[in-house]
Amino acid sequence: MNLLWRTLLVIARARRSVRRSGKRLPPSAVGRIRLTTLPTDIDILKHMNNGRYLSVFDLGRWDLLVRTGLLEEMNTHGWYPVVSSETVTFRKSLNLWQRFELETRLIGHDDRALYLEHRAVVRGEIYARAIIRARMLKRSGGTVDHDELFTALGYPEGLPDVESWVHEWAAASALPSQRRPAPSVWD
Repeated sequence: MNLLWRTLLVIARARRSVRRSGKRLPPSAVGRIRLTTLPTDIDILKHMNNGRYLSVFDLGRWDLLVRTGLLEEMNTHGWYPVVSSETVTFRKSLNLWQRFELETRLIGHDDRALYLEHRAVVRGEIYARAIIRARMLKRSGGTVDHDELFTALGYPEGLPDVESWVHEWAAASALPSQRRPAPSVWD
């Protein structure tokens, strides 16, 4: 709940940016928003809580969804995104009231998912990075085919190839599909 207001503010600012410029970001662009580490983001050690990074990185995805026009297409077609897996690496701590830039970019796709990278950056230096694997689903049921998605959005030119370790990570961290059992058995 406490990120709800920040999310709404990010969406409003992204919409205003598109209205002012009269153009959308290309899907392969890096989205950037300036943020400040708030008291609700920190833990008892006075730095951003490790779990909070992933919640704050959602703000970067909302910004990119609006500024690329994908949110509008999602609403038109009845689609919604879900994160299927994510990994985050920390390098330096973000402290209370510290300003940072959140950079977000679509880094590629495979036959089932889209991959995004988020970076928390202070004065050009990466403090934390996350790789997100996401799928686009239909409210009517099923998954949005990439051809359908890219037809609606325009095929993103200039996307880098997804690094092989990202594909290996996605395969190694995957759980069985919803149609198969996934019992919780500890060895």
